[in-house]
Amino acid sequence: MRTVYLLLVLLGLLTAPAFAQTSYRRVKARNGDGVETLLLRHGLNPRRYGAAFKQLNQKNLTRRHGLITGRTYVLPKPLAARKTTARKAPASNTTARRTRLATEAPVVVSKTPISNAALFGPRYNVARAASGPLRGAVYYLSSGHGGPDPGAIGQYGSYKLAEDEYAYDVTVRLARVLLSYGALVYVMVQDPNDGIRDENVLPMDYDEVQYPNLRIPLSQVQRLRQRIAQVNKLHARHKGAYQRLLALHVDSRSVGQNIDVFFYHHPTSATGLRLAKNIHKVFTNRYKRAQPNRPYSGNVSERGTLYEVRNSHAPAVFMELGNIRNQKDQRRFVVADNRQALANWIAEGLIADYRGKQ
Repeated sequence: MRTVYLLLVLLGLLTAPAFAQTSYRRVKARNGDGVETLLLRHGLNPRRYGAAFKQLNQKNLTRRHGLITGRTYVLPKPLAARKTTARKAPASNTTARRTRLATEAPVVVSKTPISNAALFGPRYNVARAASGPLRGAVYYLSSGHGGPDPGAIGQYGSYKLAEDEYAYDVTVRLARVLLSYGALVYVMVQDPNDGIRDENVLPMDYDEVQYPNLRIPLSQVQRLRQRIAQVNKLHARHKGAYQRLLALHVDSRSVGQNIDVFFYHHPTSATGLRLAKNIHKVFTNRYKRAQPNRPYSGNVSERGTLYEVRNSHAPAVFMELGNIRNQKDQRRFVVADNRQALANWIAEGLIADYRGKQ
C-alpha cells in the first residue's frame, strides 16, 4: 500500500508543474492514428506534449507506445495560455468601420517599416548576409489576405485554421532564409508581434499591416492595389536589378481533396514561367526523396487574371501551398518543420533561377 501511495505522489510531482488543472479532454483514436497525429489533430505539439501524453495514457498504449483504434485517450492541458484562436467578437461599430475602410484611402499607421526583430521574433531574428548565392537579388514576398481578411478557413479538430496566418508564417520563414543568402527582401504583409511561430495552431488576429506600415483595407481590390503599388514603387527604386515577386496563398477546396503545391505565372512572362518551373523542379525532386511511393502532382500553369501577377512590374509567381480544409494538407501547415521545409524548398528554386538568370 505504501508503494502505491509513493507512486501516486511521484506521478503528482511529475504532472503538477505541467498541468494547472486535473480535468482533461478525452478523445478517441482513429484508424491509423499515432501519438503524433492524434496530438497534431487536436492542436498540440508532439515534441512539447508527447511525454506528458504517454505518462497520462500509459495503461492504454501498446508496448511500443502505439494507440489502439477506438480507445479513448486523455489529452494534456496546454502548458500556458496563449491568445485565443477564435477571432474577437466584433465591436458594435465594426460594420461601420469596415464600410469606412472599404471606401476610404489606406491610412498610414507609420512611415517606418517594421524591424527585422519584430518580423522574425527574438528567437529567429537575422540580419542580411554580406555575401551569398543571392547577393544582388531583390524579392517581394506577398502572403495572402491579412488584416481584416483571414482568407480561407479550415477546421482542425476543435480549432480553426486561417489562411493568412499560415501563408504569413511560411513567408517570413522564406524571407529569413533569403536574407541569410544575401538577398534584399521586402515582406509586403507584416505582423508587428507574431514573428516566426513554432506552434501547430497559429492564433488568428487582425493586426497585420502592409509595407511600409499601412493599414490593410477590407476591400480586396483596394488591398491588392495598395500592395502592388508599393511593389512597383520599390521596383523603380531598384531599376536594373534582378527582381521577383512571390505571392503565397493557401487554397480552400472540398474537405476530401488533397492537393500539392502548384504555381501560376502570367501568360506573357517568360521570366515568370522560368521562375515557376525552377521552384516546381525542386519540389518534384524533393518529393521523390521524401515520398518515393507518392508522385508529386503540383503543376505550373498560366493565369493572367490574378491581380498581383498581372500588375506587378517585377516578374511574379503565385503559389498555392495546399488545401487548408484537407487533413493531409493540414499536416503541411500545422507542423512547424513542414512550414520551414516549404520555405527552404522555395529558396532552393529561387537560387537555381538566380544562377541561371539571363
